[in-house]
Amino acid sequence: MPFAFFFLESEGFAGLKKGIRARILETVVMLVLLALLILGIVWVASALIDNDAASMESLYDLWEFYLPYLYSCISLMGCLLLLLCTPVGLSRMFTVMGQLLVKPTILEDLDEQIYIITLEEEALQRRLNGLSSSVDYNIMDLEQELENVKTLKTKLERRKKASAWERNLVYPAVMVLLLIETSISVLLVACNILCLLVDETAMPKGTRGPGIGNASLSAFGFVGAALEIILIFYLMVSSVVGFYSLRFFGNFIPKKDDTTMTKIIGNCVSILVLSSALPVMSRTLGITRFDLLGDFGRFNWLGNFYIVLSYNLLFAIVTTLCLVRKFTSAVREELFKALGLHKLHLSNTSRDSETSKASANGHHKAL
Repeated sequence: MPFAFFFLESEGFAGLKKGIRARILETVVMLVLLALLILGIVWVASALIDNDAASMESLYDLWEFYLPYLYSCISLMGCLLLLLCTPVGLSRMFTVMGQLLVKPTILEDLDEQIYIITLEEEALQRRLNGLSSSVDYNIMDLEQELENVKTLKTKLERRKKASAWERNLVYPAVMVLLLIETSISVLLVACNILCLLVDETAMPKGTRGPGIGNASLSAFGFVGAALEIILIFYLMVSSVVGFYSLRFFGNFIPKKDDTTMTKIIGNCVSILVLSSALPVMSRTLGITRFDLLGDFGRFNWLGNFYIVLSYNLLFAIVTTLCLVRKFTSAVREELFKALGLHKLHLSNTSRDSETSKASANGHHKAL
């Protein structure tokens, strides 16, 4: 990834003939300088944190200590990023699945909604055909509104064509499954917090399992091990969804025919950091007892009781708050409207309704 980034930014040193060879030479020099910079930063950090002769001597062992130590630092940063992404992703999974699946039609007349949206589409199309560049109306805004209307019409037609099984069975089953997986994850973290308080062997540092095939990883046998695998994959997907849901990383989302190579490299680096930290997070939270850490489980921060306990507490609290905020959003909106606080822009719905575009008949309409 660093080579790809520096190669894209390189132009070749001054005085050399421009070409691929000059760009590769500049990229290699930049990589060497970057390696020296990271070596110095880690060396200084190790001297500040653990200033003794043994730690300084161990840094001379590049392969056995320095590279695993560097990987442990990257995993630590990834774990902190997962602490933000995963709770947000667990709450966002309900919205994402709701957009992908067809919702049940309860007290809704889809034919009437399609008829209304068709009339609005025709009205917008006639207005666009009758406008010229000298008219005060912004043609770009009308085209964007027409595109939104067509998208909404497509969704309504998809809901109408969906079978009764897909509408009334698949959507509730998926929502219940997501709720069960999320609840089990939070319960496992809560149990792990209790185990940390009463049993020091629950610490992730230096834990060694009985080995693959010698004993079951779970007290529930095959079913428990399968559940752990499902939960780890669920956390993986939720962390990716939560990563792209954060405001700071929202611009990282790839777009068709509009994604630069630099943004692609940034996405690859982000996914690699998250994937390297996922095994550490799964073992730290007590999702599984399997030794996913390997030789990296011997570092000090994994054996620090207060760091591990704080990580578990923060994960449980933030996840619970995100879920409560998600499932009580409708109640909050109604309370804001009843108290007249929606005029103070305290909710997303009020902002969306006030910024909605004028429809074909000149009135504000929220569909």
